Amino acid sequence: MERQSPKRYLIVEATPDGGVQVHEMKKWCRLHPEQTPPGMSAAATGGDNSQRLRRGFEKMGWSVVETPTEVRIQRPGEAGQAEELLGDMTGDAEALPESSDDSESLANTVFHLERQLQEFIADNLESIPVNGKRLHLYSDGVSGGREYPTSSGRRIDILAVDDDGNFVVFELKRGEAPDKAIGQIASYMGWVSLNLSRGKAVSGVIVARSINESLREAIAVVPNVSLFEYRLRFDLNVIGAAEATPPKESAARAAR
Repeated sequence: MERQSPKRYLIVEATPDGGVQVHEMKKWCRLHPEQTPPGMSAAATGGDNSQRLRRGFEKMGWSVVETPTEVRIQRPGEAGQAEELLGDMTGDAEALPESSDDSESLANTVFHLERQLQEFIADNLESIPVNGKRLHLYSDGVSGGREYPTSSGRRIDILAVDDDGNFVVFELKRGEAPDKAIGQIASYMGWVSLNLSRGKAVSGVIVARSINESLREAIAVVPNVSLFEYRLRFDLNVIGAAEATPPKESAARAAR
């Protein structure tokens, strides 16, 4: 029987910019002993185990979200923001290091503003295949195509047009796209069709870290909406140590 990897115990904190930070629980507790459950310790030796710490946080009113690979512990009132960003990260489990009480690999992982994803998409519109046509940002003096305002006060993440003048509405999600995203983008598309399109076609694109099966089923009857998942990749390049430089005098002699 294959041994199952232990779950990662994580502290998930909201950040002022609308993102979240993810920390390995015991390391976070050692750095913030004043916020650790009363009477408990995360000391490397003689401290409380992860399950006891989890129960302590629950007694303090913190919320706990458990997936097959993780236990996410969040302050009261912050769970919604964290779940929107992180979603169900079980699909990424193999790409992440296995848990250990002293693991530092997950500390200070930051999921930043949706705006960073927005900027990347906007700057690379020409490389995104939508209906086989090249896109560019829609501009009409009201907006440059980013955060385009609608009459209801809501904003379209990215509004683009293709070479034929057809409109493409982008809805961006940092985490897993919720089922309601299809209704949200349909509303934006309807607004564009009624107020901007002047008979041109309007299609939609949902971009998220992960797309669930129910959303894929939904677009079976909404053929003018496309789904994209984004991936983040980091490359590490080895940099060698500096080599000693010979003294100038020695170098001059060598030259003679």
